[in-house]
Amino acid sequence: MDQTLFINLTYIVSAFLFVLGLKKLGSPATARMGNLLSSIGMLLAIIVTLIDKNIISYQMIAIGMLIGTIVGVAAARLVAMTKMPEMVAVLNGLGGGASLLVGLGVYFSHPNLTSFLIVTIFLSVLIGGVTLTGSFIAWGKLSEFLPGKPIQFTGQQIFNSLIMAGIIYAGYMCVADPQNPQYLYLTISLSLMLGILAVIPIGGADMPVVISLLNSYSGIAACAAGFVIQNNLLIVAGSLVGASGIILTNIMCKAMNRSLKNVLFSGFGSVKAGQKVEGEAKPLNLEDAYYILEAANSVLIVPGYGLAVAQAQHAVRELGELLENNGCEVRYGIHPVAGRMPGHMNVLLAEANVPYEQLFEMDNVNPTIDSIDVCVVIGANDVVNPGAREDDSSPIYGMPIINVDQAKTVIVLKRSMGVGFAGIQNPLFFKDNTRMLFGDAKSSVQGLVSEFKEV
Repeated sequence: MDQTLFINLTYIVSAFLFVLGLKKLGSPATARMGNLLSSIGMLLAIIVTLIDKNIISYQMIAIGMLIGTIVGVAAARLVAMTKMPEMVAVLNGLGGGASLLVGLGVYFSHPNLTSFLIVTIFLSVLIGGVTLTGSFIAWGKLSEFLPGKPIQFTGQQIFNSLIMAGIIYAGYMCVADPQNPQYLYLTISLSLMLGILAVIPIGGADMPVVISLLNSYSGIAACAAGFVIQNNLLIVAGSLVGASGIILTNIMCKAMNRSLKNVLFSGFGSVKAGQKVEGEAKPLNLEDAYYILEAANSVLIVPGYGLAVAQAQHAVRELGELLENNGCEVRYGIHPVAGRMPGHMNVLLAEANVPYEQLFEMDNVNPTIDSIDVCVVIGANDVVNPGAREDDSSPIYGMPIINVDQAKTVIVLKRSMGVGFAGIQNPLFFKDNTRMLFGDAKSSVQGLVSEFKEV
């Protein structure tokens, strides 16, 4: 078989595996297989690319693969599930940085800089730079290394507009005078600045939207890099990541009542303080919580970031099994933006082997939530805040929530009466049908498990 034909056929097979893998990632039941198929596709792509291109040093490729393998294995073993949003942000940033370096490398190594090539280099550098710094700012906010609150200053929008104008000028000059590298350097500097300024005004509660958007940016940057090095498969893979990221961003926006325009042009996340919530919370102890759950015929468990922090997913699964053995119907209500990245709760519960058929999206549980005996809220705050329906001065007003306050009884597991990631109080805690079970979520759930086992 002709080598060119073999390479093109392999690229087609790899692209097919990417698409099939992405399709299977849409369901928790098939996600592992989807990840495996995509990995096989990437392995084929790497092998055939090494065959197709003139590689300067296979030794350097081998060293890079070895280092990458060590880092990847270490990250998979050592990074806690609670740190997965930060990990995703870092990976997005590294993807953008790689696209930037590819564009820069081709610029200095290519003798004939055509207008098409310089435009693709410019886009690869621009989008890669924005993704790099934007992702690391998101990492800083998620890890609380930087303040979770939006960072704004006087004249910020004007300054951003000047940066955009500078980028447009740099892009024009890159095409007009492609042999002068100073304009590419200017593009890199401005793109890195834009990435920082695009993310700092966004509040921590909106990070799931930002993570999915930056994921899309990393894909678009990879697509641009594919045009730079004239690799069709990289163009396809980057397009798939970019398109899926935009679709996911749109889903996240709807889940948070944000428009895509707000996300793309930043500046959202903190505009109102919301009404002051007054009332008295009603705490209960483990024994009382056990009696409430023991008598329930239906229980809806609503997980949030606090579940991840406490690493309570395995204890929650065990509690769910004990409730089922007691004749209770158990379901899990998953809000699209619960946690700090898209699908965060699905990943946690899947890790604990919670049956997929027990996971229900917000729109599937809300219509019948008034018939549920007990809603157990574990670490979730903003996604169950009734202020989103009742308080038009709240920063989350209009955001779809899981209406747990409409259940017959609500048990909220929290360490304290502290606010959530959005920084606002939750009137749910003061409702007549709400009881507060204070303490570490994992310890509290394990205590409930012990109560059931002692019977």
